[in-house]
This record gives sequence, C-alpha cells and structure tokens, in this order.
Amino acid sequence: MVKIRDIELGEFPLLLAPMEDVSDPPFRALCKKYGADLMYTEFISSEGLIRDAAKSLQKLDIYEYERPIGIQIFGSEIESMKQAAIMIEKTNPDIIDINYGCPVKKVACKGAGAGILQDIPKMVRMTQAIVKSTNLPVTVKTRLGWDDDTKFVVDTAERLQDIGIEAISIHGRTRKQMYKGEADWTLIGEVKNNPRMKIPVFGNGDIDTPEKALEYKNRYGVDGIMIGRASIGYPWVFNEIKHFLKTGTHLEKPSLKDRVGATIDHLNMSIRWKGEVLGINEMKRHYTNYFKGISHFKEYRMKLVSSQDLTEIIETLNYIEENSDMFQFANEEI
Repeated sequence: MVKIRDIELGEFPLLLAPMEDVSDPPFRALCKKYGADLMYTEFISSEGLIRDAAKSLQKLDIYEYERPIGIQIFGSEIESMKQAAIMIEKTNPDIIDINYGCPVKKVACKGAGAGILQDIPKMVRMTQAIVKSTNLPVTVKTRLGWDDDTKFVVDTAERLQDIGIEAISIHGRTRKQMYKGEADWTLIGEVKNNPRMKIPVFGNGDIDTPEKALEYKNRYGVDGIMIGRASIGYPWVFNEIKHFLKTGTHLEKPSLKDRVGATIDHLNMSIRWKGEVLGINEMKRHYTNYFKGISHFKEYRMKLVSSQDLTEIIETLNYIEENSDMFQFANEEI
C-alpha cells in the first residue's frame, strides 16, 4: 500500500498531474470518476494568493468527492511561499505540493517553477520553510534538472526528503527540454532505487498507453505514475491502465456516445463553476481532444468551437451521438 503520511493511495496509484488551464474542478471530477487516485490543482501563484488575486483564489476551490486532493503552489520568494502555504492550509486540502517543474518562460525565468533548479540550496531552504509552516503533508513536483549539465535530481530528492517532504513526483525531462523529445526515466529509477529514499517516488512523462505504464512500472520500480497530457480529452486513461495492470487485458475503448456524454458533463460542470460565458469559452480547448482521431469531424468541431449558445452546442453534441454511424475512429466504425 502506497501512503503519503496516513493517506492511502492503493498498491500502484495513478496521479493526475497539475496542468495550467486544464486541471480545474470540472476536469478533475471526470478524472476522479474514471480512476485517478490522487489529483492536484492547477498551480497557484503564491504572490497572487497573498494579493487576493481572483484567479488564484478561485483555484483553491476543492470538493469532498475529489479527495485526496493536493493544492499546488509556485513562486520565487521563500516568505511568500510560506505565507501561501499557511493560507492554503485553511482551505483544508489533503496535501500541499510545491511546483519546481514548470518550464514556461514567464515562470521559470523569474526563479519559480523549474527556475529554482538553478539554485538547489534555495530550493531546499524554501521547501524546509514550507514544511515547517504547515501541518499538512508536503510533496514536490520537479524535473531532472535545468539542463543536461545539471541533472542533480538523485541528490536533490534525498535532500528534500531529509527536510521533510513526504513524496516526490519527477518529470523525466530537463527545463531546457520543455516538453520536447522523449522523457528519460533512468534518473527517476535511480531516485526510487536509492537505498536512502523512503518516501513514495512517482514518475511522470510520456505515459500514454497501458503497455507503457506496465513497462515503466516494472523497469524503474516507481511507486506510481503521474499522468498529464494523456488524460486531456481522455479521462478514461486511468481506468484503462488500472485494468491492464491487473488483468493484462484491455478495457473496451469509450464509444462516441461515451465521449459525447463526458463532453456534456464537462461542459455543464464548467458552466456551474465558471458561469455560462466563461464555461462555454473555456470548453472550446477540450472539444478537439474529446473527439481526437475521428474522421469527417471538422464541420462539427467548428460548430462547437464557434458557438456561444448552450442550446446549440448541446444540440450539436446530441446530433453527433445520434448519427454515430457517420463517423469513424482509428480506422474502425464506432
């Protein structure tokens, strides 16, 4: 049984990665429904929280059905991160996670996210300050290093464990790689197999099939896998991996009806959480992913992304479901 303090996550947990503008409550609800064992919020700016920035505060919304749930924070100032952790504890998540992995320029080049990988002593001091400021378990999400010359993650993980973090998730790329190339899990395996490491070690990067999940589980010995991009538009990935790990067989792929149903659920939850205008607008980025790989779909995708009328959008989705024989997916009729 993998545990973060007293939080039981199962024998080989699957985690939903924190993804900006993706891992909001509506998306998390679907991932939970389809098998995610532990989820994290979108990352939240420590400075934004302290300034009472509306967007940052909204990201603190968590719901009982999501548990266990971690709130992730990022920032470059130790005192601000410490204050943010104190604020977050009052919202009663299960875990506080520190983002030391975001590679985007506006974050990393200000010394936050993966930017702190250029200053490991500061990373350790910041982590220690956060651990001391809260009674909640603190976890870390990070990368192998800043670039190929600074892949210090094996030593860094040990140091972070020694000052009190209770789990670590490692993305198998450097900051310089961004999301390009293939994730290298070799050092993730070295962190896990370091005899001094006692906390759970989760691997992240490029897991997009049940076969790959099983291969990496066996090859690198990690305690669980964190899944990000493969879940966008495809929350079924969690249950598919679990089923394959347990039985060696594949679950039946979601039908077009399943995809339409999930899309409508996602849309309705987005509207309830964000209001109709914002909920409709922010769903537009998801339609392509829910119906990815379906032939002859461009006309209907354009209808979905161009409409601001909820009734029209639902009618289009219902039409797609009712006329599923018009479409093909992965070279087979749905």
